[in-house]
Amino acid sequence: MTRRQERPLVKITDVARHADVSPSTVSYVLSGKRSISAATRQRVERSIRELGYRPHAGARALASSRSNVLALVMPLRSGIHMPVQMRFAASVVTTARTHDHDVLLLTQEEGVDGLRRVADSALVDALIVMDVQLDDERAPLLRSFALPSVLIGFPAEAAGLTCLDLDFTATGEVCVSHLAQLGHRCVALLGSPPEVYARGTGFARRTAAGFTAAARRFGMVSTVRACEPGGEAARETVDALLREHPDLTGVVVHNESALPPLMEAFQRCGMRVPEDLSVVAVCPDELAESAAIPLTSVAIPAAEVGARAVGLLMAKLAGRKVPEATWLAPRLTERASTVPRPVP
Repeated sequence: MTRRQERPLVKITDVARHADVSPSTVSYVLSGKRSISAATRQRVERSIRELGYRPHAGARALASSRSNVLALVMPLRSGIHMPVQMRFAASVVTTARTHDHDVLLLTQEEGVDGLRRVADSALVDALIVMDVQLDDERAPLLRSFALPSVLIGFPAEAAGLTCLDLDFTATGEVCVSHLAQLGHRCVALLGSPPEVYARGTGFARRTAAGFTAAARRFGMVSTVRACEPGGEAARETVDALLREHPDLTGVVVHNESALPPLMEAFQRCGMRVPEDLSVVAVCPDELAESAAIPLTSVAIPAAEVGARAVGLLMAKLAGRKVPEATWLAPRLTERASTVPRPVP
C-alpha cells in the first residue's frame, strides 16, 4: 500500500514567482495596505486561485494589525435571565465566525477598569457591550476609544455611540394597546427583579415607562411591580396585587424566569387564563409557544440583535459609516392567553 502524497504547502514566494511580482506586492494585495494597479492585483489573485494559496490566520492578523477577535462584554449581574443572555451570545459568536472572527466572552463585572484592560491589551479588534444602564459609567470611556464598539442597549445619553436594541418603550405601549383593544381596563406590568430597576437597566425602565404612558392614554388603571424569581416570591406578588387591584383582568410579564411561577400563583388564586385574566409576555417566541397555554407575546429578537451588532462592527472596522441608533420595532404575536375582558 502506498501512502498518499500530501499536497505541498504553497508559500507567498510561490505566488510571487507565479505572478512574476515581488513577495511584498503579494502581501500588499492580501492586506490592502498599499494601492496596487488593477492589472497587477488581478494577476496576483489569479495566481492565488490557481495555486490554491491559503494565508495562515496568524499571518493575516499580523498583516492587517488585527487579532480577528471581538470582545463580548456580558457581565453576569444578578436579576438577569441567563438563558436569554446566552441567546444573544450564541448569535454574536455564530455571526462573527461568518466574518472569520472569534469572540472573547467577558463576564466579570469590572466596569471601566475591565474595558481599559481589554482595550490596552490589543487582544481584540472591537467591542460589543451588553446590559447597558441608563447612566452607564462605561459610555464616556467607549466614546474616547479608538477601538470600535457597539452597545446592545441604550444609555440615556447615547450621542457619539453606536447602539442597537429592541424598542422597549414601544414594547410596553404595544402590550397595553393590545389589552385595551380587548376592553381591559385594569392592568399590571410584572417586571424584572428589583435590583434590575435599581441599577437603572435600560430595557426594564423603558418597558415600564412605555407601559405606564400607554395605560394613561387609554384611561386604564395600571401598576408596575418588580418581581423576584421563585414560587414564594410569585405568590406574594400576586396576592398583594389582587388585594390592591381586585378588578385586574390583564397583565404583562417582562420577566422570563418568573413566568411559570406567576402563572401558577394566579391559578392558585382562582384566576383562570385566559377566561379571567389575559396575559401578554415579553420573551422569546419559543418560551411563549411552549407554555401550557400559548402566550400572546412580544418577541425578544436575540438572534437578530446579535447578528446586527456584529454587522455594525464589521462595517466600522471596514471604515464605513453606520447609524448611531438602531431601534427594532416590537412584534406582537397573538396566541391563546388573551381574550376580550370578561363581562361582569
